This record gives sequence, C-alpha cells and structure tokens, in this order.
Amino acid sequence: MPPVLPSQAPGLLEACWQALVLGVVQGLTEFLPISSTAHLKVVPVLLGWGDPGVAVTAVIQLGSITAVVLYFRRDLLDVGVGMSRAFRHGQWRDPSARLGLAMAVGTLPIVAAGSAIKRFWSGYETSVLRSIPSIAIVSIVMALLLACAEVVGRRRKELPQVRPIDGLVVGLAQMLAIIPGVSRSGSTLTASLFDGWQRPAAARFSFLLGIPAITLAGLVELKSAFAASASLGPLPLLVGILSAAVVSWLAIAWLLRFLQAHSTWVFVAYRLVFGVALLVWARQAAPALLN
Repeated sequence: MPPVLPSQAPGLLEACWQALVLGVVQGLTEFLPISSTAHLKVVPVLLGWGDPGVAVTAVIQLGSITAVVLYFRRDLLDVGVGMSRAFRHGQWRDPSARLGLAMAVGTLPIVAAGSAIKRFWSGYETSVLRSIPSIAIVSIVMALLLACAEVVGRRRKELPQVRPIDGLVVGLAQMLAIIPGVSRSGSTLTASLFDGWQRPAAARFSFLLGIPAITLAGLVELKSAFAASASLGPLPLLVGILSAAVVSWLAIAWLLRFLQAHSTWVFVAYRLVFGVALLVWARQAAPALLN
C-alpha cells in the first residue's frame, strides 16, 4: 500500500503491516462515532506513511461491511422477507418492511452526494476538506452537536417504530460523512438522538443504514485501490480488509452493549480532545504535512 512519496514505497512485508494497522484503525473507528475517515487520514500521517488515499480507505471499509452484514444477518433476512411481502401483498405497515424502506430512503442522499463528487470534483482527494486543520475543526463541531443531541433528545423511539421519514432525516445526516471528520456513525447517531430515538436503537439503525453506502463506496473504489498497489499485488489490501472485519465485529458488539447503559458523552469528550490535539499539532507541523 504505497504512501504518498513513491521514493519511499514499502516492500510487501511493510505494506502488509501498514494495511494491518489501517484495518485495525478502520475497525475501531467505523462504527464508533469518532470518524474512521479522519483517523485513517491522521494515523498514517503521524506514523510517517503519508495519506493512503480515498480509494484504499474505501476498500478497507469492505471489511467493516463484512462484519456488520454477518453481525446483523438475521435483521437483514427479516428486512428482505418483510420487503418481499410488502411488494407482493402491500403489507407496508410491517416493521421489517418499514425498516427496509427507511434504509433505502436513507441511502439516497449519500449516494447522490458521492456520485456528484466523483463526477464533478476531481480534486476532492487533495482538497482542503481532507487537511488536518479541517478535520480538527469538523471533529470539534460534531462533538458539540452530539452533546446537544444528548441534552435535548427525548429517547423514546425503538427500531420497530421507524418510518421512511426517519430514514430520510438520518440519511441526510449520513450524507455529511463525505466530509472527513464528520463520522458516518457519529452524524447518524446524532441525527437519530435529535429525532427522539433511544441510544441502542439509534446505533442499530446507524449500522444497518451504513451497509449500502459503505458497500457502494468500497466497490466503486476497488479498481483504483488495486491499481494503486499493483506492484505489490492484492495481499496488502486483503490483510487490511480482514483486520478491519475482525475488529469491526468486536467494535459493533461492544458499542451496542455500551449504549444499553451509558450515554455518548465519552465520545463527545474524545472528539473534543482529538480535535484540539490536531489543531495544536497542525499549528506546529511543517506546511507539507497539512495537505
């Protein structure tokens, strides 16, 4: 998995090690509301590896998708059965059918935004949005929004009560995750809490809603990612995907248990500290590291 500077391109063993670390970072941060994109940008830069790029990070996310699909396989099967019955018999009041419809509606905004960026913003990967100062500021802003959601959220709704309009509200928040530092899980969890969801139900819907979006992003970038590591073959990417899958499974299980009895204040605090630390580091770093 080559870093930014080709003269320092790693060998196969080093590339596999870097991919393993990136997979662990991805797995730990994809489903916690702290932004996997930000950490996948920042951690390699701090380690001197350079930015792995949008394509590589998107493909490694396929490991997280593998984990969430396996973890929620029964839920997804229920959604499939419910949607089938709804199409055949018009049973759209069935909770599983409504959940499937909410997932479909909620996926549309980020697909539209991602397609527009892919087609019309060729310089997105090197834009100011992916700079360290930008990630720091966004992390702080999202921490404050999550704190507000904790304070004002009524926490009454459960997953069987989900409606398409809930999917749209959370889906619009998910669309913001194209900005590094926002956090897909963080933005959807925040929107769900504002929308009156209980914490475990909000997290569960966030996980399910992310399946189509992250899968599409990974598949779209698959060709570019393999091309970027063509000299080393597919092994580094496969190592990254596998490590992301294992760690993602553990992170999902932990977060669902955690939110049964705890609030999200620990993530608010982490994001504030993370954002401030990045601002301090960016202020002291060489200009070349800020891009």
